[in-house]
Amino acid sequence: MALNLVLGLVVGVILALTGAGGGILAVPLLIFGAGLSVAQAAPIGLMAVGMAAALGAILGLKAGIVRYKAALLTAAAGMLCAPPGLWLAHRTDNRWLTVLFAATLLYVAARMIRQSMKPALPADPLQDRLQDQLQNGLKPRRPPCLVSAQTGKIVWTSPCALALALSGAVAGLLSGLLGVGGGFVMVPSLQRCTDLPIKSIVATSLAVIALVSATGVVSSALSGLLNMMVALPFSGGALLGMLAGRSVANRLSGPRLQQGFGLVSGLVAAGMLLKLFL
Repeated sequence: MALNLVLGLVVGVILALTGAGGGILAVPLLIFGAGLSVAQAAPIGLMAVGMAAALGAILGLKAGIVRYKAALLTAAAGMLCAPPGLWLAHRTDNRWLTVLFAATLLYVAARMIRQSMKPALPADPLQDRLQDQLQNGLKPRRPPCLVSAQTGKIVWTSPCALALALSGAVAGLLSGLLGVGGGFVMVPSLQRCTDLPIKSIVATSLAVIALVSATGVVSSALSGLLNMMVALPFSGGALLGMLAGRSVANRLSGPRLQQGFGLVSGLVAAGMLLKLFL
């Protein structure tokens, strides 16, 4: 129990320091630290990440930066896709699940390192996106979900609703299949789909992750696939780590932290593959 608590603390601190996508390391920690398979670790990691995300979402709601309508629509699509992902996870060979998880982890690592090398975003994320498209020889395109200058709220259109629903569906499927919260999907998706500022994107992503994770956890518990002896101390540790990490997050955040997280994620992915094939 003490080991699971410590592992959860590590996950919580990583989440606090790196944001919504940091929870992807929960499952590898359970695999290496507690000796679980991907299918066994997935619902436990999902529970821990979901609880930590809920804490972040509540703080975001208090600050008024969660776009709750967008979060509810995105989460609804994710909640529909999480149980099929869970069903698929327990009918897929652990070796293939491990390979898929390692590949996902490598993608997150590469994205984090690439992101750390970009200059800081200006005050207007929409203008930055359009300028970036021009520099890459692409035709400038506005995102489907735009924030009204008068109300400060998203202007709802059919393309906007569809884009958010598709993002939620992908995050939900991955949350059930691999036990990841989906932050590494939601944050870049909301950056592409909306012109929200980054603080609002992260807070809204956390709300989606909390809701989608809850569906996967409940489905796992009802199916008897959630080991509560491991899940409770691990999740409790994640919450404590999240609270502790928030106090130092602002001082430690930056490109070096992103590069460090990317490097650790890449090494963990390599370790998973080596353990599988050696």
